[in-house]
Amino acid sequence: MTAGRYLQQPGPAPNERVVSAVGRLTVLDFILEPGLTLNAAVTGPLLAAGFSAAQVEMSGGAFFPFTYVMPAAATDGLHAAWYSAPVTPERSCPIEAGCLTFGRREGAPFAHCHAFWREPDGHRRGGHVMPHDTRIDAPITARAYGTADVAVTADFDPETAFTLFTPHALRAPEPGRRIAFARVRPNIDIGEALVALCQRHGFAAGRVRGSIGSLIGARFKAAPAVDDAATELFVREGRIAPDAAGVLAAELDIALVGLSGVRAEGWLSGANPVCITFEVAVEEIAAISASPA
Repeated sequence: MTAGRYLQQPGPAPNERVVSAVGRLTVLDFILEPGLTLNAAVTGPLLAAGFSAAQVEMSGGAFFPFTYVMPAAATDGLHAAWYSAPVTPERSCPIEAGCLTFGRREGAPFAHCHAFWREPDGHRRGGHVMPHDTRIDAPITARAYGTADVAVTADFDPETAFTLFTPHALRAPEPGRRIAFARVRPNIDIGEALVALCQRHGFAAGRVRGSIGSLIGARFKAAPAVDDAATELFVREGRIAPDAAGVLAAELDIALVGLSGVRAEGWLSGANPVCITFEVAVEEIAAISASPA
């Protein structure tokens, strides 16, 4: 738990704060085709590739029709945070970049997407893209980091009272490049969670791939702090590696939108606790050698 920034959740907090599973990594480059909903454009190629879990990075192209929401204060007396009313731009919106989680919700393939784009009034905006109410208007370039060894399913979470994507191991991965999928629970520093994830699975170093989540505000190396109680973000770049002292440390470059509408981006610094959830995948760069007997 991080000091200073803490958001009370409605339910009990389990002791396990990082839920994870590891699979053999497959990388797939594909195009989100015009005319399809975002959900169909993403899930179709990933299902055809045999993936049961993936984090996806995307850029370019455009959405229209397009519906999105942003983080907002909860008004139901239960949740720690909620969503704004849906927003539907009147014309095509060019996509700058975004990431999404691929899994299953109520048994059906589902894509959970956060992105930044430019609206017809010229302003850059960001938020949570509604996958069934948004269509691809111009081709979007995508890269998926996926596996068939892990299933990601939307499970009800008593702690937050949300239904959240959670990884589950299906089988032990065969030898090869590995990727760890995780859900980080609330009020845990994301950097510390990434280090713990690598240590748990024996990664000497790792790259964060296609990940999305929420933080309680944010502290940056070279950008003003964000103090909003809830944000939504995607990871532009991330790495976990030994620092100058040989201690494993995480660095994240993110783009976020807060409940006040503020947009911020850059490399994180210091403590940055998770708000509701963080859906993350880390590609193994090197394995920790076993100690001599």
